[in-house]
Amino acid sequence: MPTSTWFRLNVGKRERVLEVAMREFGEHGYSTGSLNTIAREAGIAKGSLFQYFSDKLEFFAFVCDEGSRRIREEMERRIARLDLDQPFEGWLFDVFCEWTEYMAEHPLERAVTAATNFELDNNVRSVVRDTANQHYLQVIHPSLALWRDRGDIRPDADLDVLATQLLLTLPFLALAPYYDGLDPVLDLRGRTPAEQRPVIRQLIAGFRPMFAPAE
Repeated sequence: MPTSTWFRLNVGKRERVLEVAMREFGEHGYSTGSLNTIAREAGIAKGSLFQYFSDKLEFFAFVCDEGSRRIREEMERRIARLDLDQPFEGWLFDVFCEWTEYMAEHPLERAVTAATNFELDNNVRSVVRDTANQHYLQVIHPSLALWRDRGDIRPDADLDVLATQLLLTLPFLALAPYYDGLDPVLDLRGRTPAEQRPVIRQLIAGFRPMFAPAE
């Protein structure tokens, strides 16, 4: 949690610090990003960062939390517009398509997602991954419970396994088209969102035995 000094800073300056930090961490990672660069480009003294945050881990967690919140809130808006009268797998296909389109349209948020998933320092990765995962689960858990209650997910399906699968799949779909070496099987690298759709259908067909009610 930032200090009270952070909240006394004007909104424009806070937004500038956040945008610069997202760009720096998205390009270089959290633990190897330059706080000097962030301070300089945000127009603040480096020492000011530690008036706003107690230490680097708190700053990393804050940047990750704000970036993840931005992604989650936009995805919640997109998901709210989807057709709930279709079967679960059709809805999930639409969600994955919205997700890949969002990531294609928002390179800054995509880069922060990459930094969060690729972070090498174990202590930093633990903090930022835990932060990001809470945002994913705020959407995943209620959605799976809703579809099970509707009967589109069978009653004996293990929702923890399904949630874990979605936690693995969402970052994969977000990043594999843009970063080398992440997808040696389905060949997502370089595909546009439209070109990713057959792969999304293939993935959902593979997940289907985990959730589909007996016919």
